[in-house]
Amino acid sequence: MNKVWIVGGAVVAALGLSALIVGGRSPQGSGATASQAAPSGLPWEIEVQPGGTSRVMGLVLSQSEAGSTLADAQQRWGENTQIAIIAAPGEDGTLEAFVDPAQAGFISGKVVITAYLPAAEVRGMRERAIKSDFMESTTRKYTIATADMAAALKAPITALSFIPQANLDEATVLARFGPPAERVRSNGHLEHFLYPDKGLDIALDTEGKELLQYVAPSQFERLRAPLKASQPQTAP
Repeated sequence: MNKVWIVGGAVVAALGLSALIVGGRSPQGSGATASQAAPSGLPWEIEVQPGGTSRVMGLVLSQSEAGSTLADAQQRWGENTQIAIIAAPGEDGTLEAFVDPAQAGFISGKVVITAYLPAAEVRGMRERAIKSDFMESTTRKYTIATADMAAALKAPITALSFIPQANLDEATVLARFGPPAERVRSNGHLEHFLYPDKGLDIALDTEGKELLQYVAPSQFERLRAPLKASQPQTAP
């Protein structure tokens, strides 16, 4: 994943956007109309719904037909949405969509969407892919065949990750998302702020970019369990 986001004169723009995140003002300014002054789909606007699902950036996260699909994501972000199978060696892979750039209200960044299909269907799409390309390390990206795209677009969205262009810090996170239920430090420069009731894990990295990971609140253990498993065990 590319860690280099802000260079040269873009630093000034990023700092200005960070101020907007904390202050909550729309970039249109004080003269904006009521409809312009309240952008929707902001990263901290998480609507928890009955049944343990949630709505984030206009998309409902669920592994059932009650949730949004990749077609909804494509409608949300248009031609910027790239859909593919992502697989490491020895794995069937996962159906994902990548959006760059992606707007979340007045906040810009990158979005990675994970969708659910049975393993056999994902495996079949991967085998029929029209091409594959290496990503980081040995992970491959498989371009889905046109004949499989209709089925891919119907797949429900189970998770969404957002990498904001603006830098976030602890004060900004606490101001916008409130106190976390738990904080887990992975190493000297990476700390996770966990919000189980929102289905949200915010990873603050002092040496890289911040990452916001969303799942349905009922599926939050998918985010928490790997973090706890990586923690060193202390003797009683």
